[in-house]
Amino acid sequence: MDLAAILTRIGAEMQAAPDRGRVADYIPELARVSPNHFAMAICTAEGETFTTGEAETPFSIQSISKVFTLALALGRLGDQLWTRVGREPSGL
Repeated sequence: MDLAAILTRIGAEMQAAPDRGRVADYIPELARVSPNHFAMAICTAEGETFTTGEAETPFSIQSISKVFTLALALGRLGDQLWTRVGREPSGL
């Protein structure tokens, strides 16, 4: 699978999209961000990194940080984590 080519194609499609969504202006840190910024990155388990768009531009990750924290905890504790932490599909 050519991840670089896939990301390049997605990046081009997103740049061409006239309305890619709205900035969450109710969050002060995000309200200052241009809606024209776009980037994606993939890091493989082998340590390869593939990017498209403005991947070097710093940004506020907000709640997505919870996914990274969960991944770290799962890596350290495995399924034992679920004895201390609940899980539920969003919205149910």
